[in-house]
Amino acid sequence: MKTIEDPEIVALFKNSLERELIETIRLIDESREYRAPVELDQQSVGRLSRMDAMQQQAMAQDINRRRQHRKIAIDRALNRIRDGEFGYCAGCGEPIAVKRLEIDPTFEACVRCAP
Repeated sequence: MKTIEDPEIVALFKNSLERELIETIRLIDESREYRAPVELDQQSVGRLSRMDAMQQQAMAQDINRRRQHRKIAIDRALNRIRDGEFGYCAGCGEPIAVKRLEIDPTFEACVRCAP
Protein backbone atom coordinates (compact mmCIF):
# COMPACT_ATOMS: atom_id res chain seq x y z
CA MET A 1 0.00 0.00 0.00
CA LYS A 2 1.33 3.42 -0.95
CA THR A 3 1.80 5.87 1.90
CA ILE A 4 3.17 9.38 2.05
CA GLU A 5 5.85 8.18 4.50
CA ASP A 6 7.51 6.26 1.63
CA PRO A 7 10.47 8.36 0.36
CA GLU A 8 10.08 6.88 -3.14
CA ILE A 9 6.49 8.14 -3.33
CA VAL A 10 7.56 11.62 -2.23
CA ALA A 11 10.39 11.55 -4.82
CA LEU A 12 7.87 10.71 -7.56
CA PHE A 13 5.70 13.66 -6.54
CA LYS A 14 8.75 15.92 -6.40
CA ASN A 15 9.82 14.93 -9.92
CA SER A 16 6.30 15.43 -11.24
CA LEU A 17 6.01 18.84 -9.59
CA GLU A 18 9.40 19.97 -10.89
CA ARG A 19 8.43 18.98 -14.46
CA GLU A 20 5.10 20.78 -14.15
CA LEU A 21 6.84 23.88 -12.78
CA ILE A 22 9.21 24.00 -15.75
CA GLU A 23 6.31 23.62 -18.18
CA THR A 24 4.21 26.25 -16.39
CA ILE A 25 7.07 28.76 -16.47
CA ARG A 26 7.60 28.02 -20.17
CA LEU A 27 3.92 28.64 -20.92
CA ILE A 28 3.94 31.88 -18.93
CA ASP A 29 6.95 33.11 -20.89
CA GLU A 30 5.52 32.04 -24.28
CA SER A 31 2.20 33.81 -23.72
CA ARG A 32 3.80 37.18 -23.00
CA GLU A 33 3.08 38.55 -26.49
CA TYR A 34 -0.62 37.62 -26.28
CA ARG A 35 -0.99 39.61 -23.05
CA ALA A 36 0.59 42.75 -24.52
CA PRO A 37 -1.56 45.87 -24.85
CA VAL A 38 -3.73 45.98 -27.94
CA GLU A 39 -2.73 48.70 -30.37
CA LEU A 40 -5.65 50.98 -31.14
CA ASP A 41 -4.52 52.22 -34.53
CA GLN A 42 -7.82 52.75 -36.32
CA GLN A 43 -6.12 52.92 -39.71
CA SER A 44 -4.75 49.39 -39.58
CA VAL A 45 -7.42 47.54 -37.62
CA GLY A 46 -11.20 47.80 -37.81
CA ARG A 47 -13.43 48.18 -34.77
CA LEU A 48 -14.49 44.52 -34.66
CA SER A 49 -10.92 43.35 -35.11
CA ARG A 50 -9.82 45.54 -32.18
CA MET A 51 -12.64 44.16 -30.03
CA ASP A 52 -11.62 40.63 -30.96
CA ALA A 53 -7.98 41.41 -30.16
CA MET A 54 -8.97 42.92 -26.82
CA GLN A 55 -11.07 39.84 -25.98
CA GLN A 56 -8.17 37.55 -26.86
CA GLN A 57 -5.87 39.68 -24.71
CA ALA A 58 -8.29 39.43 -21.75
CA MET A 59 -8.47 35.65 -22.13
CA ALA A 60 -4.67 35.41 -22.31
CA GLN A 61 -4.38 37.53 -19.17
CA ASP A 62 -6.85 35.29 -17.34
CA ILE A 63 -4.99 32.16 -18.41
CA ASN A 64 -1.76 33.78 -17.23
CA ARG A 65 -3.31 34.54 -13.82
CA ARG A 66 -4.30 30.90 -13.47
CA ARG A 67 -0.82 29.77 -14.48
CA GLN A 68 0.73 32.17 -11.96
CA HIS A 69 -1.53 30.75 -9.22
CA ARG A 70 -0.56 27.22 -10.25
CA LYS A 71 3.13 28.16 -10.19
CA ILE A 72 2.73 29.47 -6.64
CA ALA A 73 0.94 26.28 -5.58
CA ILE A 74 3.71 24.14 -7.10
CA ASP A 75 6.39 26.23 -5.39
CA ARG A 76 4.58 25.79 -2.07
CA ALA A 77 4.36 22.02 -2.56
CA LEU A 78 8.07 21.81 -3.40
CA ASN A 79 8.84 23.85 -0.28
CA ARG A 80 6.75 21.42 1.80
CA ILE A 81 8.74 18.54 0.30
CA ARG A 82 11.99 20.30 1.17
CA ASP A 83 10.74 20.97 4.72
CA GLY A 84 9.46 17.42 5.23
CA GLU A 85 5.84 18.58 5.51
CA PHE A 86 4.58 17.36 2.13
CA GLY A 87 1.59 15.06 2.27
CA TYR A 88 0.48 16.10 5.73
CA CYS A 89 -2.70 18.09 6.25
CA ALA A 90 -2.15 21.72 7.17
CA GLY A 91 -5.34 21.57 9.25
CA CYS A 92 -5.11 18.41 11.32
CA GLY A 93 -1.56 17.19 10.65
CA GLU A 94 -2.70 13.76 9.51
CA PRO A 95 -1.32 12.23 6.29
CA ILE A 96 -3.19 13.16 3.12
CA ALA A 97 -4.24 10.10 1.12
CA VAL A 98 -1.83 9.34 -1.71
CA LYS A 99 -4.84 8.96 -4.05
CA ARG A 100 -5.81 12.56 -3.23
CA LEU A 101 -2.27 13.77 -3.93
CA GLU A 102 -2.27 11.84 -7.21
CA ILE A 103 -5.22 14.02 -8.27
CA ASP A 104 -3.32 17.19 -7.36
CA PRO A 105 -0.03 17.09 -5.46
CA THR A 106 -0.45 20.71 -4.42
CA PHE A 107 -3.33 19.88 -2.07
CA GLU A 108 -2.50 21.04 1.46
CA ALA A 109 -5.46 19.50 3.27
CA CYS A 110 -7.02 16.10 3.73
CA VAL A 111 -10.58 15.46 2.58
CA ARG A 112 -11.99 16.17 6.06
CA CYS A 113 -10.23 19.54 6.40
CA ALA A 114 -10.56 20.69 2.76
CA PRO A 115 -12.71 23.78 2.29
